[in-house]
Amino acid sequence: MVSRIVVIAIDANEPRPVAEFWTEVLGWQIVEEEAGGITIAPEGAAWPTIDVLKVPERKEIKNRLHLELRADGTTAEAEGERLVAMGARAVDGLAPDITDRAY
Repeated sequence: MVSRIVVIAIDANEPRPVAEFWTEVLGWQIVEEEAGGITIAPEGAAWPTIDVLKVPERKEIKNRLHLELRADGTTAEAEGERLVAMGARAVDGLAPDITDRAY
């Protein structure tokens, strides 16, 4: 028997903009919203989901988790431009074996 990823949790001061960003990036949708957070998921899929949870403290250091994304149906450059237009920041040289930019 093995384990499966069911939920990836992201802490945020303001869950809605973070959840909306990830629904746009991934083509997912908001499937649940409560006072403490928002759950997003792919259409018709149960797992994995991403929970964006409200926390009072501000981020003080870099994220301890990042998601590696792959452009689907477009070039990495075009997808990078789309992500930057949505508010992502390009970071050079983080994944040289996949692409020369990370977002």
